[in-house]
Amino acid sequence: MKRLVAAGAALLLVLSGCGLGTSGGFVPTGALEGPLRSVKNLDGLTIGIGSKSFQEQLILGKIAAILMQSAGAHVKDLTNMPGSDTSRQAMLQDQIQMSWEYTGTAWISYLGHDTGIPDKQEQYEAVRKEDEAKYGLIWLKPAPMNNSYGFAMTRKESDRLHITKLSQVASLPVKEHTFCVESEFANRNDGFEPMLKHYGIPIGTGVPRNNIRTLDTGAVYAATSHGDCRFGEIFTTDGRIKSLDLVVLQDDRKYFPAYNVAPVVSKKVLDKYPQLRDLFQPVSDKLTDPVLIDLNAQVDVEGREPADVAMDWLVKEGFVSRD
Repeated sequence: MKRLVAAGAALLLVLSGCGLGTSGGFVPTGALEGPLRSVKNLDGLTIGIGSKSFQEQLILGKIAAILMQSAGAHVKDLTNMPGSDTSRQAMLQDQIQMSWEYTGTAWISYLGHDTGIPDKQEQYEAVRKEDEAKYGLIWLKPAPMNNSYGFAMTRKESDRLHITKLSQVASLPVKEHTFCVESEFANRNDGFEPMLKHYGIPIGTGVPRNNIRTLDTGAVYAATSHGDCRFGEIFTTDGRIKSLDLVVLQDDRKYFPAYNVAPVVSKKVLDKYPQLRDLFQPVSDKLTDPVLIDLNAQVDVEGREPADVAMDWLVKEGFVSRD
């Protein structure tokens, strides 16, 4: 059975005025099962759930909506917000009370730090403490998945060159040092050029500028798959990694900050409904890189609806049964 989850007209008007897109629509619901069966009911809780507009965030937002609704909460589905800043402001202004967020994004973009922390646990603890102290936002236990920047190559070329780690790129002839990157990463202070320097292949001597192509994000994946460049910048849980059979190179010198995802809940909600920790922890524990790559591919490559993908996964993992 499916239940229509819609925000109230007044709230939608406010959100529209702030430039927020909302997903709304039908969200599957069921009964909590397995490790979630003993979670105390959320009767009386009305909660706005938000997400950003890319496929991974839509899936995570629907997972949260399904879980809370199945636990008895009245859910306002405000997923599909345009951009990180919009989602963050909605949390700060109490237009939503829960979303999934990435540790590295919060640390750098929201809390204003210049560089991330490569150790994922240290990064999480730093964000958790500062966001609670400054803004009353509580970070629940993070998932193992880490949607960070990275570089990938075709499996054929990885096998031919025997390359599985970024540190091995420096051992290749300069003619093999061809890169496709998106414009944002190419221009970030903590982006492409500092990364090359960190791995001993600086712009010029290590990577000639004419070996670099700057493309839109989607075009980077296609260009890498077609062999237009040897190495392509990717996001490490993107579904196209699987569909194009790309090999993600290990960041063995730990350049990229951690971008683990975690449920973030307003303190006033968590204080009243502490069982939210028990509702989300078993689910977060199952969200690994391979799981997110597969779920993202179902939406981004196969064209499935995020709500259906989320529900199927929750049922498969034994967290929810269908009504």
